[in-house]
Amino acid sequence: MIGKTEAPRQALADDWDAFGKPLFDDPSARALSRVGVVDVGSNSVRMVVFDGAARSPAYFYNEKVMAGLGQGLAETGRLNPQGRERAFAALKRFALLAKGMDIGPLTCVATAAVRDAEDGPEFQRLVEKETGLHLHVIDGAEEARLSAQGVLLGWPEAQGLICDIGGNSMELAEVGDGRVGRRATSQLGPFRLQQVKGGRKELVAHIRAAVADLAQAVGTEHDRIYLVGGSWRAIARLDMERRNYPLLVLHEYRMEPESLLKTLDWIEKSDLAALRARTGTSQARMDLVPLAALVLRELIETFRPKEIDTSSYGIREGLLYEQMPERLRKRDPLVEACRYSEKVMARMPGFGKKLHSFIAPLFGPVPPEIFRLHRAACLLHDTTWRTHPDYRAEACFDNVTRANLAALSHPERVFVGLALLHRYKNSRAGSRFEPLFALLTPEQIQEAEVLGKAMRFAAMFTIEDPADVGALDYKAKKNALELKLTKRGAGLFGEVVEARFGALAAALKATPVVLRPEG
Repeated sequence: MIGKTEAPRQALADDWDAFGKPLFDDPSARALSRVGVVDVGSNSVRMVVFDGAARSPAYFYNEKVMAGLGQGLAETGRLNPQGRERAFAALKRFALLAKGMDIGPLTCVATAAVRDAEDGPEFQRLVEKETGLHLHVIDGAEEARLSAQGVLLGWPEAQGLICDIGGNSMELAEVGDGRVGRRATSQLGPFRLQQVKGGRKELVAHIRAAVADLAQAVGTEHDRIYLVGGSWRAIARLDMERRNYPLLVLHEYRMEPESLLKTLDWIEKSDLAALRARTGTSQARMDLVPLAALVLRELIETFRPKEIDTSSYGIREGLLYEQMPERLRKRDPLVEACRYSEKVMARMPGFGKKLHSFIAPLFGPVPPEIFRLHRAACLLHDTTWRTHPDYRAEACFDNVTRANLAALSHPERVFVGLALLHRYKNSRAGSRFEPLFALLTPEQIQEAEVLGKAMRFAAMFTIEDPADVGALDYKAKKNALELKLTKRGAGLFGEVVEARFGALAAALKATPVVLRPEG
């Protein structure tokens, strides 16, 4: 199976289909169609404007300034003067951008730097007076909760421990069954750790004691840790570099503890300037990586997780999740995003669901985690039709494997991408994407090829409802693929359609059988 941990909740009250009615037809979802949030952190100040299907929004606008507002705070007790100027300038710009986008008031939160600095309230008042933006200064427990909600936006079935590292603090939160549980905060941000006196031995002892306190607060019985924050993402990118990993998408990048510990050793022994050049990491971010690596090592040794996952979603996405009704939260983010893409990009919106129903007999009963991938591929099968025909197959694969889609593991991305590649192309031999195919088993590659060629055949067969022109029946014991045509279907079954039906049968290693209506 491609993936088990993020299966959708399929029992929905309205029972429109397995995934319910499309969210973009729901007034309460449309009200969330464009939402702006600002996160004033110790290291960065970022504005994000979310747009699109409310359950799985697109990033309409995203701007970050590495202001360093909290640098030196542990030593001076005040916001960094240069960082304060940069953060204020960024917030002034963000307020003007929001007006230009006509998105209404921005939701703004400030975390460790502003809440801990003695001049934090003064900065808060200045920002409101000069820009009209009200900074909601939140405590560590609330920061942990919002970060955890951000992970739940992308992983509805997340089970484990969220670990969000910023410049001056690190928060932990327990998640499971769609809820946030125990939470804890600490001063384990890299800016704080820069002020620890003594050498490496004292620093490690300081980190170990703080992590032990966190373990007391949230427990150690967590199989999975979800990493949130720029320093963690920088380490994950370095892990990809060391492993020569083929898919450079940080969201849902999964690491095994033993392998990650090797990467942490590698980072400690390497020239950081060389690593920065190889990965495109900013100087400001790379400067914090060695300290973050020490914290991550202690987290692994204390909590002993079985898996460590990287999340690109955090407090900003948590603010959006906060505004969603419960019934929206229960939706599958992947399917909702694909539905929205079909609505705005496909030639025949609504065909994807019919296409899925038509080809489903080829696969028989499948578990929910596979069903949703088949549905996603069918919804996306025609969304690159404007691309030049010579590049549609590549565009399909690129769109899925590199798009900002939630609830989709890396192997699942490649599976859907490969199916869509075969939607437009019979053979994958010689493809520049071949290194990515290694993320799939041979059985998964075969299933993706069959799915793609089934879409390729059915999309050519009719532009209306395939059920009106024929029905597929795969008889595995007889090694036969049957197509029973209606009278209308017999007229549509031309030579190109017949060739594609033959290619589908070949992918199944079955004999094609066409049953025509009598008379």
